[in-house]
Amino acid sequence: MNPLEGFESETFSLTGKEKERLLRRHALHCKYEKAVELYADTDQTLADIAEACRVSVGGLGNYLRRYWRELVLKRNHISAEGKQLENLKIKAVGQQNVNAHEKYKEAVAACDSLEYIDLNLSQVARKFGVDGASLANFMHIHYEDTLVWREKVRVRLGINDNLRRGARMESVEQYAEAVKLYQTTNTTLPEIADVCQLSVGGLMQYLRFYHKELLQQKRESRKAAKGCQLQGNLTGNGRIYRPLPQTERKYAEALALYKDTALTLKEIVRRTGVPAEGFRFYLHKWHKELVAERAGITGPIDAHTNLCRERRRMKTVTAKYAEAIESLKANPRAVAQVAAEFHLHPETFRNYLHKYEPELARRQGMTVTEEGRKVLHRSEDKYAEAIRLYATTTDTLKEIARRLDLNEKSLGGYVRRNYPELVKQRKCPSEK
Repeated sequence: MNPLEGFESETFSLTGKEKERLLRRHALHCKYEKAVELYADTDQTLADIAEACRVSVGGLGNYLRRYWRELVLKRNHISAEGKQLENLKIKAVGQQNVNAHEKYKEAVAACDSLEYIDLNLSQVARKFGVDGASLANFMHIHYEDTLVWREKVRVRLGINDNLRRGARMESVEQYAEAVKLYQTTNTTLPEIADVCQLSVGGLMQYLRFYHKELLQQKRESRKAAKGCQLQGNLTGNGRIYRPLPQTERKYAEALALYKDTALTLKEIVRRTGVPAEGFRFYLHKWHKELVAERAGITGPIDAHTNLCRERRRMKTVTAKYAEAIESLKANPRAVAQVAAEFHLHPETFRNYLHKYEPELARRQGMTVTEEGRKVLHRSEDKYAEAIRLYATTTDTLKEIARRLDLNEKSLGGYVRRNYPELVKQRKCPSEK
């Protein structure tokens, strides 16, 4: 059943884009309908539900947070009373997870109390039913001051466990290059981890433990860059605004042909096998200067430049007519004749000449007579016999025009413009 059936008969109508948007959203809701029911009615994990419904975990999570946020908050035991759902976050950047805070709050309070100062962190964790390593990680990130205070008090009381604190030298050496890259470049953590051959999780944990100020600087820089979409610059999500490496590899060959040849886009995608719409979108998004160059646009361009309206002489069109124009320059003749020789549409070729080669268009089809005058080829051929008769006989132009089935006025004008000496000899035969 079409979800839009009956809508068009109402007092309002939908545009094509609005219909398409509604249909896509309807298909999305249908895709996750069963998963939403399981999420609401059972205690299954998100991963189990995604596997049962054959959808991706990330896609299901995004869908639930966007369209069923109340279910997500309910499952995480977060009250939304008197608050807007979109403003409630289970985990905000740089802040505690609501559930993690609830889980570890008693153990954290115990670590901050002299009552349990004789117990080490692992003993406190066991006493309150949580994992020791997880509690240590949680406190390193959110309650580091408590750990520092606790260590000082235990040393003063003589109950120090003699365990080494802080970053180990081997860890400092292992992560030194990665930290430097993260501090001095805008490279993302996964990219740095790949370059330095480290795990993303381990690098992130090291930074959260021992370089909190660096993470805070990055958050502030990303916040300042939010909404910025200039190629090569940082964006609000911490990435550089540029195409993905796999996208660059996909269109590399097609881009080289587009840049270095005059082949049409249709011919390029046929040769390289890339999708036409995808390549067109890639060009307009990431290589707009090349599109402008092809369109003959020489001025500055930006995201609001209308390439269709501003375009001048396109590179592909220039290449199409280049050989014919060179031939016409070397051997002036009728435009229709040149168009036929090079398999071009005569009127389109003539319009191109008048628009982009006006001087050549003015000279097209012209030839130079023995007297040095410029005349059209077709006029010379048309009136050649009439000129011969006028120069060698005593027949008048009227008689010659009638004999050769020519227009008398046109013939007279042609003779007066291009052969005034013949007219003068007729009037004054003695000067011949």
